[in-house]
Amino acid sequence: MTDSLVVDSLKQLIEASNSIMIVPHLNPDGDAMGASLGLNHVLKQLGKKVSVVTPTAYPVFLSWMKGTDEAVNFEEDAPLALALLNKADLLIYVDFNCLKRAGELEKEILKLDVKKAMIDHHPYPDDIADVMVSVPSCSSTCELIYHLINKMGWNQYVETNAAECFYTGIMTDTGSLSYNSSNPETYRMVAGLLEKNIDKDKIHQLVFHSNSFSRMKLLGHVLGSKLILMPEQGAAYMWLDKNELQQHDFKPGDTEGFVNYPLSIEGINVSAFFMEQDDKIKCSFRSRGSFPVNKFSELHFSGGGHRNAAGGESTSSLKESVELFITQLPIFYNEFKNDDI
Repeated sequence: MTDSLVVDSLKQLIEASNSIMIVPHLNPDGDAMGASLGLNHVLKQLGKKVSVVTPTAYPVFLSWMKGTDEAVNFEEDAPLALALLNKADLLIYVDFNCLKRAGELEKEILKLDVKKAMIDHHPYPDDIADVMVSVPSCSSTCELIYHLINKMGWNQYVETNAAECFYTGIMTDTGSLSYNSSNPETYRMVAGLLEKNIDKDKIHQLVFHSNSFSRMKLLGHVLGSKLILMPEQGAAYMWLDKNELQQHDFKPGDTEGFVNYPLSIEGINVSAFFMEQDDKIKCSFRSRGSFPVNKFSELHFSGGGHRNAAGGESTSSLKESVELFITQLPIFYNEFKNDDI
């Protein structure tokens, strides 16, 4: 999975550093937070000073993970985040491979003249770090980091708290091993984490079955009133505007996983979800089979990701963004069917 020279370079970089900052992507999901917090615990066991700075808030349903209370949200507390950033002698980017995914934190990172490492599982990385570990065949960044830890000989430093974080990332990025999880190595990593005395049933309960009443109402609203099918393309799309989010007492992470629901409809193999934010539209895409939503997102929504799971954004209005999807998906779909993609 990983070149031994790259692993050795990463190990040497970490061992030579004293103050390490871990940065996930903006709007961090379960994999980004699990990777950040799990690595944070391991590096502290190695005697390093470690901080986690997130560009924006993480989902509320992840707040049970050990270390979330110490993570600094740059959007909410820029002075503290910048103070930690300026003390760091190593930055480690996790679960993203282009600096725009760091949001407003990008311009602050670019000012720093320190060593940087990247650990990520998305395709087509930019050259953003001194040491770059990029393995798109991994189910998740959490799987990749746990694999790296084993190769560096640090498995003994993975205690229960770290194992819980890594397990959470693998589960959330694979839909509890229901997609993007056909590599036997993924299950070997899961087995190793289970040996760390984690309570997997508790984790599944906290992550997947601890919804707020308002989130369930929001899900009912979007499925009942905002779900539109495009039968000729085997596609479906949904959208929510700011007023709808406000009416349902929206909290960060409340719409996590919404985009997956239409894929359970017979004949639907492509799903899209659009959500209005302050100054842009957040876009999520999912597919089954060989349809490459990452390429579609890259072409039309400044995004990317994996073949079956991708994200993007739009600076147009919500109406214009949805209309772009409606008009461009049939064109892309026909090109895909004709093997032009």
